[in-house]
Amino acid sequence: MKTISDKPALSLRKKFRWSEFLSEKIITLVSFLSFAFIILIFVFVFREALPIFSFSDKPSAVQTTEVQETYGDDSPSATTTTGTGSRENAAGGDRSPTLNNFAGKEWQPISLHPKYGLLPLFWGSMKVSLIAVLIASPLAILAALFTASFAPRWAKEILKPSIELLAGFPSVVIGFFALIVLASWSQNFFGYQYRLNAFVGGAALSIAVIPIIYTIAEDALTTVPKAYTEASLAMGATKWQTALLVVLPAATPGVFAAVLLGVGRAFGETMIVLMATGNAPFMSLNPFEPIRTMSATIGAEMAEVVFGETHYSVLFLIGALLFIFTFALNAVAEFYIRQKLMKRFGGG
Repeated sequence: MKTISDKPALSLRKKFRWSEFLSEKIITLVSFLSFAFIILIFVFVFREALPIFSFSDKPSAVQTTEVQETYGDDSPSATTTTGTGSRENAAGGDRSPTLNNFAGKEWQPISLHPKYGLLPLFWGSMKVSLIAVLIASPLAILAALFTASFAPRWAKEILKPSIELLAGFPSVVIGFFALIVLASWSQNFFGYQYRLNAFVGGAALSIAVIPIIYTIAEDALTTVPKAYTEASLAMGATKWQTALLVVLPAATPGVFAAVLLGVGRAFGETMIVLMATGNAPFMSLNPFEPIRTMSATIGAEMAEVVFGETHYSVLFLIGALLFIFTFALNAVAEFYIRQKLMKRFGGG
């Protein structure tokens, strides 16, 4: 027989609902599949890049028959060459890449003597990413600070969706705008020689980076406790002093994460830099000279290479290096730099 004391215990029992059970299992399955697909992408990229390390540096001695071209009534004669490798090696030398070849400063994969220097590609990616972040970060952070601290409610409801809408713009549209409009305006204003260069690519890339930095930075600034703001204002500080000297430092870990994601977005972008940077593998500090990035190289050359060839494997090696660099950047920033910032500004 149930007593009155048993009623609270019965009411605390969780009622089983099929909708909650199915939702939980579906979310778990989708999360597992997402993680599995990421792992498979890693495995595929590294598997295709692995043969590059098994190529021999010495050409094999194979006899080949070359047919000489003749004119008139002369019959073609066959000559045999020994010890020169395949016809490809006889014409262009050894195509097997070496460590010195990868560390070179020239990228000429299609030539008699192929050169797979990765330094100009890495330099180009770093250069355009730095330009993009230097342009996008101040604009995005100040816009987020204005939205979080100064904008009235009706203005915030307009500004935030409008800026975040930029993230939905296709990369090819931004690249086409930079190619046709931005490049001409910049050349006429600055008067430099090359119409397409790192500055034009970085300026166009900043359009794609601003929404990412703005969204995360604005969320970080909004989560700062109101007690910080009220205490600063009570001590006689102005709104701008409070925003710049109290709210922004308190949100530094979140703002740093926003800038970090912006760097990753800029470093891995393909279409914008492919259309707006000139695609010339130059290594210089001049921002008005053309560059060639790692991602643009993959996008421009992957469709034209022979499956399984050296050039094919080198392109996948570039993709693997992009994975490694992005993962290392995120890991160092998350587990070392960001933790230091949280301890410094969070009072830990």
